[in-house]
Amino acid sequence: METLIQKPRINHQIRVQEVRVIGEDGSNLGVQPTANALELALASGLDLIEISPTAQPPVVRIMDRGKYQYQLDKEARQARKKSKEIEIRCIRVRLGTGLNDLILKAKKAEEFLSDGDRVQIQMTLRGREKGINKDFVHERLKKLLEAITVPFKVAEAPKKGPRGLLITIEPDHNGKNKQISTEKNQGDQNGQNHEAKPAPESL
Repeated sequence: METLIQKPRINHQIRVQEVRVIGEDGSNLGVQPTANALELALASGLDLIEISPTAQPPVVRIMDRGKYQYQLDKEARQARKKSKEIEIRCIRVRLGTGLNDLILKAKKAEEFLSDGDRVQIQMTLRGREKGINKDFVHERLKKLLEAITVPFKVAEAPKKGPRGLLITIEPDHNGKNKQISTEKNQGDQNGQNHEAKPAPESL
């Protein structure tokens, strides 16, 4: 249930004797009788809006009530967005997943990250795959992470899960987008990636 926001007092609804006045341009016009402040606002074709009723004396601002309401609505939307519960999305990848499928998985991760969600990537290991060298498993996971072009950071380092290796990433709002090199991808497809250990194209 949403909390009701109390509407500010406007113009003749402001009944205190004195107020501190903020002008339309944000300047401080000092403490004035409320009647004078109201006269200034109406003479400018604007409204006198009480923006800080608990201050001593209350603070009012000369501005358009429609513009003020728009600002309130915008701030409320931003607050709701920040308070939105972050979801954890799960992406499963097989150890023998090919490069093209890895890129498709990366695109799906990008969608989740762009929505502000965390992404848990699970490198699934089955049967004899569980006995494969850990470095090779990490290299396969690294290939997927390298294919993600939107900024992200590691929220939870790689760890062993019940079905394989797990890593959790989240959006990095201060990071820069990456670009995948077509030449590098082609090298991977031909098994010529010298950064990773030699491995069969499919397991």
